[in-house]
Amino acid sequence: MTLPGARGAALVEWVSGLALGVIGEAPGGDHEAVAAETAGYARATAEHPVFTADQQGPGLAAEEAVVVTGTGYHLLRFVEAPYEGGVFLYLWLDRAQANLALAMRGMRELADGLVLV
Repeated sequence: MTLPGARGAALVEWVSGLALGVIGEAPGGDHEAVAAETAGYARATAEHPVFTADQQGPGLAAEEAVVVTGTGYHLLRFVEAPYEGGVFLYLWLDRAQANLALAMRGMRELADGLVLV
């Protein structure tokens, strides 16, 4: 939450849509609803051949996804988990205040430091 423009963040299990942890605000004010909605987007991204690295079929997609809206950026960073499914970091940024490149770099560093057991 120290990144410029950061409004809220979550760690989400992308198969179930369960928020494992949240901080800050959520678009619309409901972290659980945002977790479920972004998990649907994450699943589509990870499973659709257009977005997979080899474009040969389902598999883990590119490591990051960015959704740009009129007022914000929504960043997803996929993180490998030691169990079935996976998790992703979700970060909501105010577009007027955020530095997208800095935020993506910060998410990579955070993801690299996560220890999931």
